[in-house]
Amino acid sequence: MSPPADQPAVPWWTGGVIYQVYPRSFADASGDGIGDLAGLMGHLDHLAGGRDSLGVDAVWLSPIYPSPLADFGYDISDFTDVAPEFGTLANLDGLVEACHARGLRLLLDLVPCHTSIEHPWFVESRSSRTSDRRDWYTWADPAPGGGPPNNWISSFGGSAWELDAASGQYYLHTFYPEQPDLNWRNPQVADAIAGVLRFWFDRGVDGFRVDAIIHAIKDAQLRDNPPAGPPIPPFPPDPSGHDPVWTVDRPEVPDVIRHLRRVADEYPGRLLIGEAYLPVERLARYVGDGAGDGFQRAFDFELSVIPWDAEALSSTIDRAERFTPRDAEPTWAFSNHDLSRHATRFGENRTRLAALLLLSMRGTICLYAGEEIGRVDGPESLTPLHDRFGRDRQRTPMQWDATPRGGFTDGEPWLPLVDPATRNVAAQSVDAASLLNLYRRLLVLRRGSPALRRAA
Repeated sequence: MSPPADQPAVPWWTGGVIYQVYPRSFADASGDGIGDLAGLMGHLDHLAGGRDSLGVDAVWLSPIYPSPLADFGYDISDFTDVAPEFGTLANLDGLVEACHARGLRLLLDLVPCHTSIEHPWFVESRSSRTSDRRDWYTWADPAPGGGPPNNWISSFGGSAWELDAASGQYYLHTFYPEQPDLNWRNPQVADAIAGVLRFWFDRGVDGFRVDAIIHAIKDAQLRDNPPAGPPIPPFPPDPSGHDPVWTVDRPEVPDVIRHLRRVADEYPGRLLIGEAYLPVERLARYVGDGAGDGFQRAFDFELSVIPWDAEALSSTIDRAERFTPRDAEPTWAFSNHDLSRHATRFGENRTRLAALLLLSMRGTICLYAGEEIGRVDGPESLTPLHDRFGRDRQRTPMQWDATPRGGFTDGEPWLPLVDPATRNVAAQSVDAASLLNLYRRLLVLRRGSPALRRAA
């Protein structure tokens, strides 16, 4: 039924539940040991549409774009295609259709702040100091005494500058050297990323999780960051020893977000949800659902890094309610592909309490694939196996049944499974007292309760 004329429609994401899939690790249909879009398609009924589904509102896919995999998909060489190991654009189109047939929205990852060194934009940019795309990235001469232009440090350690011997200049990279930063001060970059958004929106994609947005703009004068002051709990001190005042959360970042939001608003019902590891007091200026002036939602990551402690949990929730703008709502998650799974962090004996807490809070909720069956981190021996930053442990494959390969693949899985015999969807589906069935019951209650979804 349509709402009364004087009552605006409630967006689908208000109080909604989003399910994050790390595509390499969800389900492999091809048998090569790497999860793919066809595998995901075969398990959509676990998420929505079936009698025993979770009944989530949307599925978010970590990057599925072509990539040399220096940062496992976050170094993108083509923003408008699908990596061959995952499938084709036709597979993606079929997935959109299958999701929509189940009342499920599909979100992709948008990585607007950097590309791969293999992206044609950067290949052209580094080809010459006079290239038409030179200013699409941040280039600078060496410091007067030689060496990097300033003291900026990469998020993964070491200088944030890489020397290009051919041109004698350095290029900026907030993450790995294989991920050069786009220059958002150049309007052509803004237009190009707008084109990426429109490409996927035109194919029916329902929104994006926007990666690492706090790094979009740096100081135009390339000034040195000062020494770090005291850290702001619960986030740890900056490992660089500097206070990143010139490189992180710059005053111009909301302008970048407004640009992205204007494009999204051309397509009704599309969601932009921001990734920003910031205290909620600083995160608040990035969010604005009704005004069209920010992301509709932005992750509050404090629940993903604090311990299981009543005072810490209460304080985090209270601060989020106090500082989140009135026209938005908090966005909560306990786990994701970058952080330790909460069954490991909080303890396996608290997974049922954690589910009850998370799914009874007002706001938009994000579940990470596998938390509904109590997935834990892989063993320390997995660090590092593929990911240089040591995140393999939280990216191990989904466990669908008790077979040695967990029903994930018929081949050799790209990462070893953790414990499919004791934690899998098939066994928990038929156990009325299982964690999976608790999640299903809680999600039924949440869907039927405006009080739980949005405190209404």
